[in-house]
Amino acid sequence: MSESSENKTTISRREVLLGAGAVLAAAGVPNVFAKQEHHHGHGKYPDVVTATLDCIRTGEACLDHCLSFFKKGDTSMAECADSVNQMLAMCTAMQKLASHNSKYAAEMAMTCVRVCKDCELACNKHAKKHEVCRACADACKDCIRACKQIAA
Repeated sequence: MSESSENKTTISRREVLLGAGAVLAAAGVPNVFAKQEHHHGHGKYPDVVTATLDCIRTGEACLDHCLSFFKKGDTSMAECADSVNQMLAMCTAMQKLASHNSKYAAEMAMTCVRVCKDCELACNKHAKKHEVCRACADACKDCIRACKQIAA
């Protein structure tokens, strides 16, 4: 193996390990939010808070599953991983806004619906084969329902 191809392999492994570490670190985030919700009540948007937390929880598991494929050199789950990654960012933001009764929650809910629809579609492609993808798609469906109830 040439030196340049060794460097590419090393960089790729680092990226995978960094990504896996980020997933593991973020896996604790929903628990922090759940405690916050418990201590501060349910506010104006309890269904959205619950649904986004479920999306985050199932999305982290789905993303971790996708990463396991990447580690083997299999990129068949790339679209799923990409849509889940975007959903995680959106649901984290939506959960924070809903938890704090933000005046922007209703506006953000419309965008959250669109992002969760994309994630649901991507995960449904793998739902029959992969339980974590089905769980993520189902959580997105519930989140879509909750966000539509408050959407502006």
